[in-house]
Amino acid sequence: MKTLVLPDTQVRPDDDLQFLECIGNYIVQKKPDRIVCLGDFADLPSLSSYDVGKKSFEGRRYTLDIEAAKAGMAKLMGPLQRHNKQMRKTRHAQYIPELTMLLGNHENRIDRAVNNDAKLEGLLSVKDLGYENWGWDVIPFLEVVVLDGVAFSHYFTTGVAGRPASSAAAQLRRTNMSAIAGHQQGLQIHTGYHADGRRITNIIAGSCYETPHDYLGPQGNVHWNGVLMLHEVNNGEFDLMPISLKYLKNRYA
Repeated sequence: MKTLVLPDTQVRPDDDLQFLECIGNYIVQKKPDRIVCLGDFADLPSLSSYDVGKKSFEGRRYTLDIEAAKAGMAKLMGPLQRHNKQMRKTRHAQYIPELTMLLGNHENRIDRAVNNDAKLEGLLSVKDLGYENWGWDVIPFLEVVVLDGVAFSHYFTTGVAGRPASSAAAQLRRTNMSAIAGHQQGLQIHTGYHADGRRITNIIAGSCYETPHDYLGPQGNVHWNGVLMLHEVNNGEFDLMPISLKYLKNRYA
């Protein structure tokens, strides 16, 4: 199996979405068997509880957030859609990868808003994002899915408070198996071994976007952005190839 892992894109209104089309072009060329999105594909700033009352919160609208997420998904999946349309015309086999979408804490803002205000029930829903319409198997926030011996979740919790693992090393101690999470910006990799010599790889990769985030500040916005390709995935082992967003834009724009 060959698996492409898409970290957090945090699509927001007015973001330049060309980078998602570049990733889509890369997917069509390399044809991974599986694509796993680690969550926070959508940002949903209108539901942020951290910015309420601040000047930066003015003008935010839920409908605009949903439209942005749908536009981002259309950019990502557009190359695949066009490729398969051409394959149908020429009667060649279509490329249909397995699609797994993990919901992140940003998508979970929708459920949290409904839980905090019962009047919103039936008006707001994660299904508004339309992920299923593109064929994604949607996994609820913080549920763990294991694919070919590799565990995936938006993040893995540690301690009684359920906080995200602070590092890939801490995540390995928590999971005791190969595991990949998003949530934290940048790229962390930590490896270990089972008693029989099989390699364990733990990764935290939580950023695949171009637009800086104000809350991170000038230094916090300097971090790795990109996707991961896992080659020869088998029983928890794989060969890792990180691909930077800079390379993808230069090569696949």
